[in-house]
Amino acid sequence: MSVIKLDVEFNPEYCRNETEVESKLIVQYLLPKLGYSPETWHQEVSFGSIRLDFLAFASQVLPFKLNADSPLSIVFEAKHPKQKLDNHVIRLKRYLVSLNVRYGILTNGKVIRIYERSIDNISLRFQCNGKEINSRIDEIKAIIGRESLQQNNSFTVAQTKEISDNLAKDTLPDLTETIGVKDSFSLRDGKSTKIPQVSKPVPLEKRAEPMKTIAIYHNKGGVGKTTTVVNLAAAIRKKGKRVLVVDLDSQANTTFATGLVKFEDEEFDDIEESNILHILQSEDFYTIEEVARKSDFSDPSINVVPAHINLMNAENELNQLDYSRMILAQKLKDVGEQYDVVILDTPPSLNLYARVALIACDYLIIPSDLKPYANQGLVNVKEFIKKVNGFRKQINKNPIQILGVLPNKISTNARFVQYTLPTRLQKIPAKYELELMDSIIYDRDDLAKCAEMIQIVGDLEVADPKSIFEFKPDSMAAQEFELLAIEVLEKIGMSK
Repeated sequence: MSVIKLDVEFNPEYCRNETEVESKLIVQYLLPKLGYSPETWHQEVSFGSIRLDFLAFASQVLPFKLNADSPLSIVFEAKHPKQKLDNHVIRLKRYLVSLNVRYGILTNGKVIRIYERSIDNISLRFQCNGKEINSRIDEIKAIIGRESLQQNNSFTVAQTKEISDNLAKDTLPDLTETIGVKDSFSLRDGKSTKIPQVSKPVPLEKRAEPMKTIAIYHNKGGVGKTTTVVNLAAAIRKKGKRVLVVDLDSQANTTFATGLVKFEDEEFDDIEESNILHILQSEDFYTIEEVARKSDFSDPSINVVPAHINLMNAENELNQLDYSRMILAQKLKDVGEQYDVVILDTPPSLNLYARVALIACDYLIIPSDLKPYANQGLVNVKEFIKKVNGFRKQINKNPIQILGVLPNKISTNARFVQYTLPTRLQKIPAKYELELMDSIIYDRDDLAKCAEMIQIVGDLEVADPKSIFEFKPDSMAAQEFELLAIEVLEKIGMSK
């Protein structure tokens, strides 16, 4: 009786999360197909601060010696099926260059990419959809199959000495530049097929003037902070300025308000693994360029570093890191030539994340509805600013320039505006010794409606918020935010 051996095939529909991409695509399909037996590949491998999902060897297994006979052959990085691979290319580049690894596979199950290292850069060698992988596995084997790598090993003793030195020092080269947008080629049916290289939403043009960073902060909640952040960002963007918004609030209201939350089920949460928390946790990885996402809630679009609810669970851990307070300020410097204005949304508290924002900013706007509790909170805000300025002095950074208290969410009731509002406005400079901004943002229905817009996708209602300028450009609210943008740009010296 003959035994029929069934050939294993891969179906991307079976990969619903990152764990299943690892198990069903990499472990059960790719590694065996490419000739890697269990003793030649290793999962969750660490080199200093580098953490790899999978590492496969062409000619040697762990424990290994770093010499010409034991090259580190392939890094496998698995991502959630909902994640965009472009957001992880720069980090893969760090891995390949730092560890002197020749090839890297980056996949979310739906797309499989192979990158090849050449000195201090990487290029896209191969790409296909998950549905094509069964028919194109021979092409993949020709590039990174174990036998192919053993026959075509081009690593030298000098190269492996380089990785040994890097690991001993636990250092990484400067890899802040973005991979160029070029065309590379893969062979398919004997013909060259163009594969577009990755492109990032973060703008790459350099600028002459220094970037300006503005924090929007009040330790009292409910004063319209998020509404101010997103619509001010949209207004400044319409003035031709390149804008980045950074969400530092674990409630992630700005992340929602800029339309980045498109999932109805936490299983498809593609923000959890790449957000502001990762930027604050790592000195070497997760640059602004990697984490920032393009948001089309306004036209022209802006870039947003999203927040996630997990932020609230990490404060104690971050407080133990010596660099946590300074890390955002340092990483913003790396994109200083790519943006004109950065707007930082902050939590309504006196916690670490608020402190991080105030250390990183140049200017501060304090939104307030001018009600008694908000006014009383101004005392805490002033004391908090004083403490942060003390720290800024120690690191040779100028004190925060307060642009003023912004009257926000102000009632449009005629009697209130005529009789009560003037008294409340006078209290700010008289009692709290803070400047008032000239602009006033009133509490209008249009501002709530534009944030609550939805899009019907099949049977689902997906949040699709818009800025006030896209929702109702001729409204009073749009005019108020345009005036606010003009005032802000004048005060920070960017009105031209």
